[in-house]
Amino acid sequence: QVQLVESGGGLVQAGGSLIVSCAASGRTFSSYAMGWFRQAPGKEREFVAAINWSGVNTKYTDSVKGRFTISRDNAKNTVYLQMNNLKPEDTAVYYCTVGGSMSTSPGLISYWGLGIQVTVSS
Repeated sequence: QVQLVESGGGLVQAGGSLIVSCAASGRTFSSYAMGWFRQAPGKEREFVAAINWSGVNTKYTDSVKGRFTISRDNAKNTVYLQMNNLKPEDTAVYYCTVGGSMSTSPGLISYWGLGIQVTVSS
């Protein structure tokens, strides 16, 4: 049974840092792209970051470039999102994803985690 479990979310003050992790089980995803989406209250789910199967290529939405870093450890079947200089507008539920490519479209994602809350206070 494929399962993606996020961890590391919580409350942080603006300007602070947080790292969220996603551990996959039930299947090895070393040949797949992985990434993160997020959904804020009242808004649609949006792409945040993606990383290719080997970890050499990454992609970010403009609003997080220079602040967030995505990485993966295929030996652990895990993807990470390091979030620095957090802003209140980063507040959202963050979802771990697996797909065949570094897709920015939710409709092309194969697997989703349950999501984890990240709250950034002013």
